[in-house]
Amino acid sequence: MIAKIALKWLLLTVPAALCAGCVHPIAGETEVRPHTGKLEVRAFQGGYGIDFYERAAREYEQAHPGVQIDLKGDPRIWEQLRPRFVAGDPPGLAFPGWGMDNYALIYEHQAQPLDDALLTSAYGESTGTWKDSFVQEVLKLGEYNGQTYLLPYYLNLNGWWYNAELFEKNGWQPPQTHEELLILCEKIKAKGIAPITYQGKYPYYALQGFLLPWAISIGGAEVISDLEALKPGAWKSEPIMKAAQMVDDLRKKGYFQNGANGMSHTEAQMEFLQGNAAMIPCGTWLESEMKKQLPPGFRMAFFLPPHVPGGKGDPSTLQVSVEPWLVPTQGQNQALAVDFFKYLTSKKKAREFVLEKGTLTAVRGTDQAPLPPTLRGPAAALRDAKVTWTTRYSQWYKPMEEAARNAMASLLQGSITPQQFGGQVEASAEKLRKDPNVPKRQP
Repeated sequence: MIAKIALKWLLLTVPAALCAGCVHPIAGETEVRPHTGKLEVRAFQGGYGIDFYERAAREYEQAHPGVQIDLKGDPRIWEQLRPRFVAGDPPGLAFPGWGMDNYALIYEHQAQPLDDALLTSAYGESTGTWKDSFVQEVLKLGEYNGQTYLLPYYLNLNGWWYNAELFEKNGWQPPQTHEELLILCEKIKAKGIAPITYQGKYPYYALQGFLLPWAISIGGAEVISDLEALKPGAWKSEPIMKAAQMVDDLRKKGYFQNGANGMSHTEAQMEFLQGNAAMIPCGTWLESEMKKQLPPGFRMAFFLPPHVPGGKGDPSTLQVSVEPWLVPTQGQNQALAVDFFKYLTSKKKAREFVLEKGTLTAVRGTDQAPLPPTLRGPAAALRDAKVTWTTRYSQWYKPMEEAARNAMASLLQGSITPQQFGGQVEASAEKLRKDPNVPKRQP
């Protein structure tokens, strides 16, 4: 859904991974008091790792004698969590990552509503509420039927990155329009360098880095709104078809790196860091994820996907995304889970996360200068964005998201046409429309 975000809120914000951790306060009390004892936390070990959360757990233990936090992570933590939710034995606090259908957990009453906890004070604060400490537009992404189940922590800003030294050496500028992109790609290709690489084994990078931004640039905010609303024909609309054709044209012109379809995210990103490709689509986790592999002195810089002149979309449009935390309904020690996540989302800890991991968070007031050099471009893009968007349908309608990713992979391989791309995803959307057992969401 495309949402306009109030600038005054965004400038005071630092995204945090959507976390849900709330328990109803005891009657007559205004605070959710942490319990002593043990808290089990399981977290997605993605581009930002889990070392920050592990240190925070040790700090919290030192400040709260009698508390023990068992915090572990895994790059595919959702595979470990699914059977535990089914068995009724989930952890007390969970960050399931992008592979978990969080809305299915909500529908099945596996996630605790957090509204009461959000009305208590933030960690270490004597005034205001925990809810007030978040960027409100981001916090709303975790709502369902008027209740908040998912809470954000970090805020990913998605766009393209370019090799700054390579561009400076050749006098190139990051392209602002699609036409400028084509001209630049030809210059880069003439130097024997791949203009663009991508994380082919995970086609959502290309879906959200190439196709959807161009469709929105052509058709405006309603493109994503129509996809979220399961509007008949949305995946075969003119903006989607034109954007798919633009992706196919880049492939035909040889502007994508050879072999990118078979690359994992880290493999493609290494090609970029080694100077074998000049540009790559990715979120603000890129530097943190590749920190150990960064060549000495390597500089990368952020820019928005080149827009399509004459389209309905605003050129400043920016994609943002969150990966939520939640408190399982059947988890142990919910009050402690809430308080520990309050600690993580305190202004002090959120500011530390920004400086250490190079991304923003959903906590207000934590994006103050100085910022890490690589984050300055994304922060400026967020500050200047008149419109932001996110793919909420990817959580609401998992089969459609899977169909879109599979079709995107086939389009990049050249095994289907742009028209077939739209038809394949539209067929999946049609099944969802007709299925009375699928809860329908309104953007």
